[in-house]
Amino acid sequence: MIITDWIHTIAGFFILLSLALGVEASPLFHHPYWLFVTAFVGANLFQFGITKFCPMAIILKALGVAETRCCNAGK
Repeated sequence: MIITDWIHTIAGFFILLSLALGVEASPLFHHPYWLFVTAFVGANLFQFGITKFCPMAIILKALGVAETRCCNAGK
């Protein structure tokens, strides 16, 4: 997996988790304040769309995650 794959996976996980914990109809409901996590993730995705700056990408690069797929894979 490359950085963009990880970003989409992590963002999706946090959105689903915060909805499960913040929506009263959920069997995992804990408190509605969990919906702020959903708003935070959404705001970061929106901000990246405008500025192309992503803090998660910086963290993943520091951890050594590849930025692109190898063009010679499978040859």
